[in-house]
Amino acid sequence: MKQSRKDWLVPAALIALSLVPAAAGTARVVELTNSAHLSSANARFFAAPIPIVLHIVSVVIYSMLGAFQFSPGLRKRYHAWHRTSGRMLVPFGLLGAITGLWMAQHYPWPAGDGWIVYAERLVAGSAMVLSIGLGIHAIRRRDFKAHGAWMTRAYAIGLGAGTQVLTHLPWFLLVDTHPGELPRGVMMGAGWSINILFAEWVIRRGARTPRPAVSFPTHAVV
Repeated sequence: MKQSRKDWLVPAALIALSLVPAAAGTARVVELTNSAHLSSANARFFAAPIPIVLHIVSVVIYSMLGAFQFSPGLRKRYHAWHRTSGRMLVPFGLLGAITGLWMAQHYPWPAGDGWIVYAERLVAGSAMVLSIGLGIHAIRRRDFKAHGAWMTRAYAIGLGAGTQVLTHLPWFLLVDTHPGELPRGVMMGAGWSINILFAEWVIRRGARTPRPAVSFPTHAVV
């Protein structure tokens, strides 16, 4: 069966958005495993390395593997792969969200973070757990449309770090590399907001356009 442009373009774009935070996370894991020099920037991770390692591994797998769930051609041709990878993605997504919540609650705040970023992380992590839970509940009821919508929202939240690279970039280039609490909170929140708004646009666009049950974004994760 001939592949369409959307079959590879959407996953490629999502993977590209994940590359910078995935590379940064991998570097952090290497730093921890190699017992790198202790500094004020990494001391909290050396004090409790397990949550950050679990978070990085789960989010990288979730963002990379999850990107292929948004390929209409793959879902249509490989139903078993779609279901199997979806079952793998649910625990990785939940683990990434829960470890993110744990770190927000227990790790000391790094320079530049404050109450705004703390609140945003709690809201984002809780919303991701809730979205995955509602997605699981929907698929058990065989409500494929609601399932796809909730899993799309969860993936959008989980991919927030990728968009936050882009929202921080203008500040880093034009101002400095150490934003204060307010600019940091605005840029972090903007990353999640852009993803959520785009996800809602995709969901509503799909709801307005009649299409087969297997087409984008139905069955977004599970």
